[in-house]
Amino acid sequence: MEYFELNNGIKMPMAGIGTYMLSPDDAENAVYEALKCGYRLIDTANAYMNERAVGRGIKKSGVDRRDIFLVTKIWCTEYEDGDRAIDKTLARLDTDYIDLLFLHQPVGNYIEGYKAMERAYRAGKVKALGLSNFPQDRFEKIIDNCGILPQVAQVEAHPYYPQSELKERLKKYGMGLMAWYPLGHGDKSLLRQDVFARLAQKYQKTVAQIILRWHTQVGNIVIPGSKNPEHIRSNADIFGFALTDGELKEIAALDKGKRYYNMAIADEEKAFMGWNVDFDKQK
Repeated sequence: MEYFELNNGIKMPMAGIGTYMLSPDDAENAVYEALKCGYRLIDTANAYMNERAVGRGIKKSGVDRRDIFLVTKIWCTEYEDGDRAIDKTLARLDTDYIDLLFLHQPVGNYIEGYKAMERAYRAGKVKALGLSNFPQDRFEKIIDNCGILPQVAQVEAHPYYPQSELKERLKKYGMGLMAWYPLGHGDKSLLRQDVFARLAQKYQKTVAQIILRWHTQVGNIVIPGSKNPEHIRSNADIFGFALTDGELKEIAALDKGKRYYNMAIADEEKAFMGWNVDFDKQK
């Protein structure tokens, strides 16, 4: 495993497993399988409705909690009562602390939500703070109003959309980039690029492994999701080789500025704030 050092000195694994769109049963099993084969980074969220299951998978694995980097996210309808939401998240995960806590969406009273995360950070309930899906202006608004700098930004990032401009901005604050859709949402046009086929043959790796290795070499933290034990093991097997500078430049040339998730903030505000769910009802 390789690690990214956050701006508060904490070291975060650069590859882990995501649990987005996994049912509670699948999330529990995926977390167990991932930890069993060496993963130490787990990503979930209130909105995934599988935090309890993630907690069970961690306990079932027998891996010491101190060796696991656990990530979750507060949903936007919880921001105004963030202190309570964080305590309830801790209870669902059955843990005393969260290694990295994100604001999940840049809508609602996100300033108040961030202040709640800062209080949790100072109380030792949270070890690092992050912003998920924040556009530049709202990202900067948090920076202007925070007492504790965020440590990580979680955004869509892949070879077709490498987030080069954002990454330059993050360097100013010593923040890391955590990539979702790291494989381009499974887009066949991306996965079938000649450069990946050639590099997969050269290094005797899969195309997915080549792309994930590209991410980590350019400094991205990746959390590909899967419920297939074979895929889970394969996605972690990316640190035994290194792409050359020339190969990294070839992949950089694939940048199309192409995103797979596009929704205006106004539409997100309407959609997300209307999605008020009792997260304690998850199994």
